[in-house]
Amino acid sequence: MTPTPRGCGPRAPLPLVAAMLTVWGTASGQLRYSIPEEMKKGSFVGNVALDLGMDPQKLSEGGACIVSRGRKQHFNLNENTGRLYTSERIDREDLCAEIISCLLDLEIIVQRTMKVYSVAIEIQDINDNSPTFLNDQIVLQFIEMKAPGARFALPEAHDLDVGGNSIQGYVLSPNKHFTLEVKTGADGVKYPELVLEQSLDREEQDTHQLTLTAVDGGDPARSGTAQIRINVLDANDNAPVFNQSVYKISILENVPKGTVVTTITATDKDQGVHSELTYSFNKITDKGLHKLSVDSKSGEVSLINSLDFEEMEHYEFEVQATDGESSARCKVLVEVINLNDNGPEILISSLLNQVMENSPRGTAVALLEVYDRDTGEYGEVTCSIPHHLPFHLEKSYGSYYSLVTDGSLDREQVSEYNITITASDKGNPPLSKSKTIHLQISDENDNPPLFDQLSYTAYVMENTPAGASIFRAKATDRDWGQNGKITYSIAGGLIDDQPLTSYVSINSESGIIYALQSFDFEEFREFQIQIKAKDGGSPTLSSNVTVVFVIVDQNDNTPEILYPSAPTDGSSGVEMAPRSSEPGYLITKVVAVDGDSGQNAWLSYQLLRATEQGLFTVGLHTGEIRTARLIVEKDAMKQMLVVLVKDNGQPPLSSSVTVTIVLADNLPEVIADLDPLPSPTVDTDSDITLYLVIAVSVVSFMFLFFVILLLALRLREWREDQLLKSSVGNFNALHSSEFVGLDGVRAFLQTYAPNVCLTNDSRNSQIVFPDSHYSHTLMDNRITQNEGSVPVEDLLTGVLEGQPIVQVR
Repeated sequence: MTPTPRGCGPRAPLPLVAAMLTVWGTASGQLRYSIPEEMKKGSFVGNVALDLGMDPQKLSEGGACIVSRGRKQHFNLNENTGRLYTSERIDREDLCAEIISCLLDLEIIVQRTMKVYSVAIEIQDINDNSPTFLNDQIVLQFIEMKAPGARFALPEAHDLDVGGNSIQGYVLSPNKHFTLEVKTGADGVKYPELVLEQSLDREEQDTHQLTLTAVDGGDPARSGTAQIRINVLDANDNAPVFNQSVYKISILENVPKGTVVTTITATDKDQGVHSELTYSFNKITDKGLHKLSVDSKSGEVSLINSLDFEEMEHYEFEVQATDGESSARCKVLVEVINLNDNGPEILISSLLNQVMENSPRGTAVALLEVYDRDTGEYGEVTCSIPHHLPFHLEKSYGSYYSLVTDGSLDREQVSEYNITITASDKGNPPLSKSKTIHLQISDENDNPPLFDQLSYTAYVMENTPAGASIFRAKATDRDWGQNGKITYSIAGGLIDDQPLTSYVSINSESGIIYALQSFDFEEFREFQIQIKAKDGGSPTLSSNVTVVFVIVDQNDNTPEILYPSAPTDGSSGVEMAPRSSEPGYLITKVVAVDGDSGQNAWLSYQLLRATEQGLFTVGLHTGEIRTARLIVEKDAMKQMLVVLVKDNGQPPLSSSVTVTIVLADNLPEVIADLDPLPSPTVDTDSDITLYLVIAVSVVSFMFLFFVILLLALRLREWREDQLLKSSVGNFNALHSSEFVGLDGVRAFLQTYAPNVCLTNDSRNSQIVFPDSHYSHTLMDNRITQNEGSVPVEDLLTGVLEGQPIVQVR
């Protein structure tokens, strides 16, 4: 927004009044008009827009106004039409006094373009003032012995009008003793003189009354009169005489009032009262009369008010000395000497409160006028601003300067400037004045939002509730206002074929990211999103940043026991260990996993309960069940162990498993004790379950029959002592971990021979015994047909007959 300069402002349209008007010319953006004085308020002066060749609309849009420079404004400018009007009645005599060419200068500024147009308006004189005498009663003393032809200077009349409207002559009322003679001086001023035509006789008439009339040259003419009273006296031979006809005095403008400017001296050769002289002003202007006075006795001319060179450079007046009968006149010229008593003045005519930061070099910011009321060298002014600012001053027109940009502006570096303008004159010492302009740099959207990092990593606990705040994206924009207002959004993307917006949302104003659902570490461990920060400029600027969300595991999964697994066929599984086991003998191993990660998945194993305390130990970190001591006779065959598996989370989660261990050295001993083993209760209410039990029983019976038969046929050729020895040796080499099921031998053989699978057609199956003698977990149920395998029927036959089992190659 452009401020209104001093003297500028909206003007209401004024009525058009016809006036005598002359446009003198337009040159270099300068207009000159001529109007008569005493035109009434609102009179039309001229069409500035038309005379400058400008479109009135452009003049209005440009914010045209008149600069008054602190002086009284006599004219108004209609911004819409470009017409210039008078704002009051103009009195030429008040403005210019006796100056014949009365010019009023004013400047019209188009604020948007910061151009200055000079307009000079001549105020033409009209005959609106009548001649006046300083004293309308003039008393003269004449000696009756004066010879005809004697002359006596009369006071001049004064007319404020100039030129042809000033005084053109004087007229004396008719009488037989006096005539009037009018002389014209070198300056064109007419001086009246009273001439004695016929001798006076005091005894005949001692007083004469005359009327002096001053007439100007106006049309119609105006006049002024003064009454002359002539007293006839006895003889007074000599008239006063000044020692010089012209006094020239120079005086400094700063002298105090009361100072004697000069002393006017006249002499009279008469004696006594006829030599006593009286001094008075014979001719002086109103301004001179306001500044100067003359002592009637001493002739001292002194100041009654201080002088000002800028107000009046010189005063010219006449002083008259009279002895009562005769008089003499002299001219006094007082020249006022200029001093550097006025400092420069700075007037801001037009000013932009704000300037765009991307403004090109040379953009006008302010238009200012610098002037000094002093004249000559004292009135010469130089103007400057600090050098470190990106601005400089350019001479525009006359005493006007333009403040323009001298470099690039960046609001983000400097948002405002305080520009101090200093004006100095060339006086000694010089006087100066400063004025500071406050200029704001308006913002341009030239900076995109920026994040303080190229990417972010945020850690989010799994199972965080929906709606929780999980991260805040923060971007900054160096621009200001709407250009610096940031809006956040999430770029599209997928997580497991699901849109990102179904997992997280972002507050568009604060950048806070919220979870829309809880996260499961076991489903996915991290995901990333693109956050877009966009400002509110036009066009908008934006930037993106990647945020990687790492799901932090929470201890929300209990350990899962893989082995021993829960039976799925209705059996209750056990482990088998020989009674001859040494301390540290590996019986089996509890295998467990945890779905969590890190320390939440660190598992530890602990023996909670055992049938025989101190008989078994469980590896803290391995889960291996080993014998802690030798097995004695009193130790029960069936040992029940409860193993606790616990993770390392906070709080820890745990699972437990029951392991049944059978202590036996051979299979018959195990089989003989199979029936007491607990088995789960069958739901007799279910017909389907009943049918399944019957079918399994039948299949098991047939299987046992054929296995026993097969074993009997295969082993009958071996001698009893060799078979017994081989049986003892191979039995010790059997696996230390045996699995006996509800169905006895079928489950035992599944554990004993990992490659055995019993089906409804198990009669044709064969058992393969591996060479390894270490304990292991049976997980493979593949059916193999290898060389050296033993039919199941033969194996069972040998068992039933009390014969040892051997491996045939």
